[in-house]
This record gives sequence, C-alpha cells and structure tokens, in this order.
Amino acid sequence: MSAVKHLTAESFEAETSKGIVLVDFWAEWCGPCKMLAPILEQVAAEVNGIATVGKVNIEECRDLAVKYKIANIPALFIFKDGEIVNHMVGMKDKTTLVNALKNA
Repeated sequence: MSAVKHLTAESFEAETSKGIVLVDFWAEWCGPCKMLAPILEQVAAEVNGIATVGKVNIEECRDLAVKYKIANIPALFIFKDGEIVNHMVGMKDKTTLVNALKNA
C-alpha cells in the first residue's frame, strides 16, 4: 500500500519529474483540504504502481504556491514526466481522481 508523500520545495521537482504524480496543494486551515485527505490516502492505495500521490502545504512552500498560481485550495495537479497534464480545484471524489490518473 502506498502512502501520500509530503512534498517540500526541495523534493518537489525530483518527485514530479518522472512518472505520473497527483499533487494536492493544501493548507492546515482549509476545511475541504482536511476532508480530501482520507480520499487521497485511498487513491494512493488504489493507484500504487501506476502513479504517486503527494501533498504540498502552501503555508510551508509559498514559492511553489506562487509558481503554480494557487489561488484556491485544494488545488490538484497531475504531472506526467514533469509536465502538468490536468488541473482541478476543490473537493473531488476517489473515482474522479483515480480515473484522471489512469487517463494521464
């Protein structure tokens, strides 16, 4: 079973440069972000071997939040070999996220 990775400014590029990676930009004070957390754990378990799931705390990684123009959270980006191939904002269900990853 794969766990959600906590990405930092230092690890972000290395983690998103290869393969398919779902990145959740979130903050501790964000209610929908907290509701999304257990869904992301389920997604990570289901796509283990196909994709990776990571989280970026926008309070701790402000430069990344600025770089990716995060205006609303949760903001979900799907990277494929370092390129953004999908972007979603707000609460999403497990099926939507798994299907997006499988189609990336």
